[in-house]
Amino acid sequence: MSSGGANSCNGSPRLAGPTTTRRRVADMIDAERSSNFSDVSEEEDNPNGNNGDHHHHCHHPSIRYWLLRRRVFFFAPETWLLKIENGCSWAATAVQWLRSGRHMGRRIFVGLLLLVFFSVFVKFSLMSSHVEANGKRENGLLIIQTFKEDWAMAQKVVAEDEASDAVKPLRVLEKIPIPEIWMKPNSDNYHKCITRPRNRIRTGSKTNGYLLVHANGGLNQMRTGICDMVAVAKIMNATLVLPSLDHESFWTDPSDFKDIFDWKRFIEVLNDDIEIVPSLPPKYAAIKPLQKAPVSWSKASYYRGEMLPLLKRHKVIKFTHTDSRLANNGLAASIQRLRCRANYEALRYKKEIEELGKILLDRLKKNNEPYIALHLRYEQDMLAFTGCSHNLTTEEAEKLRIMRYSVKHWKEKEIDSKERRLQGGCPMSPREAALFLKAMGYPSTTTIYIVAGEIYGRNSMAAFRSEYPNVFTHNTLATEEELEPFKPYQNRLAALDYILALESDVFVYTYDGNMAKAVQGHRRFEGFRKTINPDRQNFVRLIDQLDGGAISWEMFSQEVKSLHTNRLGAPYLRQAGESPRLEENFFANPFPGCVCNKSQEQISSLKLYQGRRRRVVL
Repeated sequence: MSSGGANSCNGSPRLAGPTTTRRRVADMIDAERSSNFSDVSEEEDNPNGNNGDHHHHCHHPSIRYWLLRRRVFFFAPETWLLKIENGCSWAATAVQWLRSGRHMGRRIFVGLLLLVFFSVFVKFSLMSSHVEANGKRENGLLIIQTFKEDWAMAQKVVAEDEASDAVKPLRVLEKIPIPEIWMKPNSDNYHKCITRPRNRIRTGSKTNGYLLVHANGGLNQMRTGICDMVAVAKIMNATLVLPSLDHESFWTDPSDFKDIFDWKRFIEVLNDDIEIVPSLPPKYAAIKPLQKAPVSWSKASYYRGEMLPLLKRHKVIKFTHTDSRLANNGLAASIQRLRCRANYEALRYKKEIEELGKILLDRLKKNNEPYIALHLRYEQDMLAFTGCSHNLTTEEAEKLRIMRYSVKHWKEKEIDSKERRLQGGCPMSPREAALFLKAMGYPSTTTIYIVAGEIYGRNSMAAFRSEYPNVFTHNTLATEEELEPFKPYQNRLAALDYILALESDVFVYTYDGNMAKAVQGHRRFEGFRKTINPDRQNFVRLIDQLDGGAISWEMFSQEVKSLHTNRLGAPYLRQAGESPRLEENFFANPFPGCVCNKSQEQISSLKLYQGRRRRVVL
């Protein structure tokens, strides 16, 4: 046995003295492959300078097994070979156990179980690898590519090519945080609750008579009045005839119910609540109806005690007014929910109006940008009614005074415009509205849709457009051809405005008119969408200080934001007042009544459960 090297083929190789070069198993494999799998000879430097001795080495058994394994199974992935080796090891152990001869029956059974387990294991291992058959070698290494990897790589290349060829870059599909100015108030604990109770479904009992109603006022006043009449018909067990609309208000719109609303849907949705007919049956058509103007803000007892006996006697009654003829509070829960079903589910605009509204909405939301719907009630009729003439010329203010005196049913004639404005009783002027939005943090690039008719005053909108140039109305958003069927009908144009105000990202109303009430209530019902209610009295005080140089713009903006922290449309209970005229309108805030608090419901359910348990124990 030589002292300079290893001469045993069966034991672990021993090296005499330190070596300057050590070869890895992978190096041996490469050398073996280059010599056509012949026995490998290694030449190591002799530290003593004896480089004439060459030693022929026999490999360790583990190395020889490794070389044989790579030579025979060169086509298989490494993960497969490891799984097969583990399986063989288990099988060998099982066979040795079986050869002992004791408990042969049990051992055969266990062996079969192991065989089944091994078969299933191999099957799922093969299925999970998704290996493509076309492996390839690079630099002596076997590379197995999977179908998933190839597909993902191909898709990546195609996407990169398309992105480079496109005129505009592809939008990244990631969730971008919403700026605070566009975020809606938190309303996670609140939900709609207008389901019809089973014991309130109409049973087909005989009607007490027919109710004709004449809805008065503008579109939104008529809308809420019609919903009240649905509730009144339920209270009186009356058959409601499709309402007639006001043709003599300021706009003198000749449109009728069927011209604005989907009348078939109106009848169908409310079919389980009340009976609604398009017109009086021939039997009653010749009867002259008894005309009555119900008392404003009346409760159910008024209609049952005073109106119902008249209906039973005359069979046909006509209510000449529908505005605010039912109380905001103090009604049965089923009646309140019926008012909301009528307003938010039964009343839909005609197909032509809804479709154009959808088209205009898509144009406003181009590139998925948010927009503000601004109810700028700076219109001639409203200014004449309120007596407000701030920022107007003397000539324009005089026209408003003449108009106010010409309308007989407007009670108030002599009005101090300056005093009314300081009290917060005037609609914001376009300039005031622009400064308000700017102070609240909305940038000059914001898209703004004006929800209103023609703005009064020759130069009123100039100040607004100087701050916010991206201003639209239904006249500028729609084409001439699209607006042609709507032009003579102001109520149909108001319906378009209603749709765009309801669907806006932020709704701001500058005066508490009927449209402001209707839209903000609907937005509360639809999940408390962001709705800003300016504090006009305090805002006027601040803007006068700004104009007078008493405060800086930074201070003005900070005060405006602080002033409106709790005026962004968050949930709160409808406020009752000393009189119905002074309390919050039901349709401006249908909570409580049509919106419910999940937390309160859980507390009520728990109390009910505890009460029942207490009674059972007793």
